[in-house]
Amino acid sequence: MRRCFSALAAAVRQQGFFLTGTDEHGAKVEEAARAAGVAPIDFATQNASHFVAAWAALGISYDYFIRTSDPQHEAVVRQLLQKIYDGGYIYPGEYEGLYCVGCERFLKEDELINGRCPLHPNREITKQKEKNYFFKLSAFRDKLLKALEQGEYRIVPEGRHKEIIGKLKQGLEDLSISRESVEWGVKVPWDETQTVYVWIDALINYYSATQFFDKAQGYWPTQAKQVEVVHLIGKDILWFHAVIWEAFLMAAELSLPKVVAAHGFFTIDGQKMSKSLGNAIDPNDLVKKFGVDATRYLILSQVPFASDGDISLSRFHERYESDLANGLGNTFSRVTNMVEKFCDGVVEDGTVPLNLGSELVAFSFDTALTKVFTVLRSIDQEIDQSKPWDMAKHGEPVATLVTGWVQRLRGVATALLPFMPQTASTIHQHLVAARITKVAPLFPRLSS
Repeated sequence: MRRCFSALAAAVRQQGFFLTGTDEHGAKVEEAARAAGVAPIDFATQNASHFVAAWAALGISYDYFIRTSDPQHEAVVRQLLQKIYDGGYIYPGEYEGLYCVGCERFLKEDELINGRCPLHPNREITKQKEKNYFFKLSAFRDKLLKALEQGEYRIVPEGRHKEIIGKLKQGLEDLSISRESVEWGVKVPWDETQTVYVWIDALINYYSATQFFDKAQGYWPTQAKQVEVVHLIGKDILWFHAVIWEAFLMAAELSLPKVVAAHGFFTIDGQKMSKSLGNAIDPNDLVKKFGVDATRYLILSQVPFASDGDISLSRFHERYESDLANGLGNTFSRVTNMVEKFCDGVVEDGTVPLNLGSELVAFSFDTALTKVFTVLRSIDQEIDQSKPWDMAKHGEPVATLVTGWVQRLRGVATALLPFMPQTASTIHQHLVAARITKVAPLFPRLSS
C-alpha cells in the first residue's frame, strides 16, 4: 500500500506539464528599475528570485519557470508575430487613450473610479498618443463566439463564461499590440523601432515554453497528445486570456487552450491585496507562522475559487486551531492511539476512497476540502458517540469500529494529497505501518 500511495503521488505530479514564471517586460518594470537605479534585466532577475523562493516555501513545484526576458521566449514571440503579420492580421495605426502603467493597459473612461484605475488608485492615469501596430481582433468575434458556445474551450466559473460571451456579442475593437515609447521589451520583428506590448509578449509564454523546453515538446499544438491546456489566472486578466489570446492563436492557426480558470481576489478590508496599497501578506510569513501544508490549506479552504474573499491573519489563526489542530490532527491522533491501545497496533488493509473528481474539475477547492473535513468530523463524532474505551472495559469488540476509521482516514490521506502533500504522506505512512502507534500532534497549537 505504501508503494501504491507513492505511485499515486508521482502520477498526480506527472499528469501534465506545469508552467509558471514572471512577465518581465514593459513600462512598469522599466520605470521601477529606473527608480531603483538598476538595469531592467537586473531588476527583473531580483523579482523572479522572490517568486522562486515563495513557491519553494509553499511546496509548489513546477516543470519550468519561464522568464519572458529569456532569449528563447523572445525568439518565439517574434516568430509568432511575424506569422500573424504575414497572414494580414496586423496593420499600422495610431492610438490615443488613458493608460495605467500599473496594469500596463489602456482604460476607458467608464472603467475609472474618481479618475483613477480601480486596481491602482495610488497611481496617476496618463494620456498617451502614439503610433502602434494593431491586431485585427474584430475579425475573430464570430469565431470566438462559436468556439465558446460549442465547447471548443471553456471558462471557469460558468458565470465568467457567460460574461465573456455577452461582451463578445457587443462587438470587438482592434487591439494596439506595440509601443514606440517603451525600450524594455521584445522588438517587433518587421519594425524594430517598436516593442511588443507587454501583455501580448506575456501571453505567448504559454506557447513558447512548449517549443524549447524538452519535457514540453508536443504539448502544443495540443492535438499532438490530446492534452488539456489549462490557464489558471486572476479574474482581472480574464479578457486577455479568454479572448485576445485565443484570437491570436486562431490567427496563427494554432489550437486553443481547453480551459481558462479565473479565480477571484483575496481582499483585506474589502480592498484587493496589492503591494502598491501596502496591504500585501507575504506567503513566507504565513509559512513561518503556520507551516507549509497549513498555509496551503488555509489559503485554499477559506475562499471559493470563483469569488473574492476577505482574509485576515486572525481568521487564519482561528481556522488553524479549529480545523487543523483540533480537527485533522486531533482525529488522527485519537484513531492511532486506539489502534495501539485496543488492536495491538494492527488493523486490516483497505481504504475507503473519497472521490473529489467533480470538485477538482470545477476548481472548487474549498468545496473539496469541506468534503474531506466533513469525513473527519464524522469520524470524531462516531468516536464520541460509540465510546470505544467504555466498550473495551466491558469486553465488547472494538476492532471493527477502529478498522473502519483507519480505512476512512487512509481515504482522507489520498484526497488531501494535492492540497497538503506532506501531511497526506505522513498520515498514510503511519496508517500502513506494520504496527500502528500513537503519533505526535500533526499541527501543534500556536503560541499566542
